[in-house]
Amino acid sequence: MASDRKLEHLAKVKMFSTLNRRELARVGKAADEVTVKDGTEIVTQGSTGHEFYMMLAGKATVRRQGRKVAEVGPGDYFGEMALLDRGPRSATVVADGDATLVVIGQREFLGVLDEVPEVARKLLVSMAARLREADSKAVSH
Repeated sequence: MASDRKLEHLAKVKMFSTLNRRELARVGKAADEVTVKDGTEIVTQGSTGHEFYMMLAGKATVRRQGRKVAEVGPGDYFGEMALLDRGPRSATVVADGDATLVVIGQREFLGVLDEVPEVARKLLVSMAARLREADSKAVSH
């Protein structure tokens, strides 16, 4: 079974927040824990996305067009859209010091959806809520 630490962090991901413990454990089984060294380019803006990442330990800098736009640390995540499509990465993320991440590949994630179709339905509801929230922010600005 996936580690409790991994599941605890996955449960905080908005996309996975509606999953029950069993469903979350199945997603956790599809995930790997990896450590990267300082300066590692985790994802590159414009490249095709294949994985979702969540920081367990360490920090990373997010850059768009070479400009720093954010920092990510433990509990933060990026690349969730790559689980659903293979669109281009919207930013480059580089490790600031050694970092430990949870990684879920698209192929493994799609396997979870095939095995547990209820997860797909819950993800659609979650993604619809996220789109509504983004739309509401766009209209109010």
